[in-house]
Amino acid sequence: MPLIALGLNHLTAPVALREQVAFDPENTPPALSDLAAQSGVEEALILSTCNRTELYCTVSEGAEDAPLAWLHRHHGLNPGRLDEFLYRHDEDAAVRHMFRVATGLDSMVLGEPQILGQVKDAWRIAHEAGTLHAPMDRLLQHAFAVAKRVRTDTRIGAAPVSVAYTAVRLVERAFTDLREACVLLIGAGETIELAARHLTERQVRRLIVSNRNVENARALAERFGGYAIPLADLHLHLAEADIVLAATASRTPVLTRALLEHALKTRRHRPMFLLDLAVPRDIEAEAAQLPDVFLYTIDDLKQVIDAGQRSRENAAREAEAIIELQVERYLAWRRAALLDQPLRAFRAEAEAQRDRVLARAREMIAHGRDPAEALEYLAHTLTGKLLHTPTLRLREAAQTGDSELLQAAARLFDGSGDTSR
Repeated sequence: MPLIALGLNHLTAPVALREQVAFDPENTPPALSDLAAQSGVEEALILSTCNRTELYCTVSEGAEDAPLAWLHRHHGLNPGRLDEFLYRHDEDAAVRHMFRVATGLDSMVLGEPQILGQVKDAWRIAHEAGTLHAPMDRLLQHAFAVAKRVRTDTRIGAAPVSVAYTAVRLVERAFTDLREACVLLIGAGETIELAARHLTERQVRRLIVSNRNVENARALAERFGGYAIPLADLHLHLAEADIVLAATASRTPVLTRALLEHALKTRRHRPMFLLDLAVPRDIEAEAAQLPDVFLYTIDDLKQVIDAGQRSRENAAREAEAIIELQVERYLAWRRAALLDQPLRAFRAEAEAQRDRVLARAREMIAHGRDPAEALEYLAHTLTGKLLHTPTLRLREAAQTGDSELLQAAARLFDGSGDTSR
């Protein structure tokens, strides 16, 4: 069963396209079930973050294109629409890609730690949906171990780098003194929590947290000395904000151009700095056309990744060496596991043949036949049944010139490895 990794990310596709193929946590389980139900798809995992959407699948021979076709159909896209933006990795390259993703080596911010939690969430969702079996489950467990080792044995996590940290760095460029700024955070997930922590460390003057679930917003605001508002009241407080950071799981924008226009009038057109960290986007793209709005998306963070990331490059090279070793170890396990399946089937069939022939021999003795005759029957019949299929395959190999199978049989049965003698 070939293993493939198929996807697009911040390096291959713009945010406008990434948001079209994003999966939110609520819709991922039924999507996984549908993907796994496609002909030839044996296992399936979907990893969807603000920077990437990836499918990991084991498929039967000849079904390698099934996940790509499904991705287009699922999102209502014309066949081929995504082709120029996609990458695909097969077998060992797919394993290597998974390990690099889990360790943060494929992230926009090199070595950022959030991605490991997102990979674990993807594993949990697929596990609960029943779309993972032993090979891919083992791959994910191995990826978690590799990520832990990389963070333990290298300095890739030495500096506080994350999407949230980089976002705050970008905010600092616009506001030299955050102690004079009011910041509105929309959302209550990990990215917003990290942003709140970094902003608090910089002594931001005022912090407002808005979320659809006001209890989650209140819990986060209380930890960082801010105050919470329900998302439905956003229009009442938006004008207070000098800076807005948004990162929700909404499928549609929560901050519209019209809402911002009204807030700007109230602010007497004092500028607003907006940073949209969500995919799909939380802030309408048309808001960037407003003269007093400075709107940045997740893709704009690339411009802010500076020396803090470059200092991690030596650690990244060490991490790549660890990954290469672990790729081979996983593949060795997978080869052994794949070989074990036909061996188990062969042994089970041989034992079934034995039991049937032995039962017939005992029946002969019970009916008064000579035990020697029954033993003779058992030996000849069992030998014939066990050798029937191998003999048939070897005759076919001799007729078709399949020297590889003939040499393998020679090594298996007598160790000569040379069928030319």
